[in-house]
Amino acid sequence: MHTSIEPGILYFGTPVVLISTINPDGSANLAPMSSAFWLGWRCVLGLAAMSRTPQNMIRTGECVLNLPSADLVSMVDRLALTTGSDPVPEGKVRRGYWHEADKFGRSGFTQMASETVLAPRVRECPVQMEAAVEAVHGMAEDDPAQHGSRNMIEVRIKRVHVDPGILMDGHANRIDPDKWRPLILSFQEFYGLSGKLHPSTLGTIPEALYRGPDIDRARSEIAVAH
Repeated sequence: MHTSIEPGILYFGTPVVLISTINPDGSANLAPMSSAFWLGWRCVLGLAAMSRTPQNMIRTGECVLNLPSADLVSMVDRLALTTGSDPVPEGKVRRGYWHEADKFGRSGFTQMASETVLAPRVRECPVQMEAAVEAVHGMAEDDPAQHGSRNMIEVRIKRVHVDPGILMDGHANRIDPDKWRPLILSFQEFYGLSGKLHPSTLGTIPEALYRGPDIDRARSEIAVAH
């Protein structure tokens, strides 16, 4: 038997993403989030419109998506309930947020220069993806009470940096899921991954067959930049 319920959130479990952006004054902002999904070298990020991060992304047209591993959980948690917005939006005040100008300093993460965007990478994260904002979509626009409160921001990956320790042996461009241990957020609590449960039939498809045109586009942009 199933029971009908009305939970306030439906975060069943997704990897944490640390989004680094540039503030209007030129300083760096860093924000954790987990409402993200991927298709090829495109990612859609669900963000509250009142937050500093989406405002920075829309203004600058860029960001870096840093994926922390599970062992970085305490540093990520130091960013909880902080916002780069000043004054703090009313909705965040009700949830206990406060303004923090130095997100890197508070968390202990280290800035490092990116190659194709101005926003910094997070040195400690095993995966760092420089990205361009390609589209901004509204969400819940059918409801006057929610109209304009949330955005779905589509970004295109321009450069992928990874710790060599998570690469699959014998492959220059493939992440080994047995080595990569992302930090997962499920219903506001942190979790990690266990070992592989069962061989995947989908996993028999060569990953190279999924390579799309955004990879060649990223290569051409880097060549022009240099």
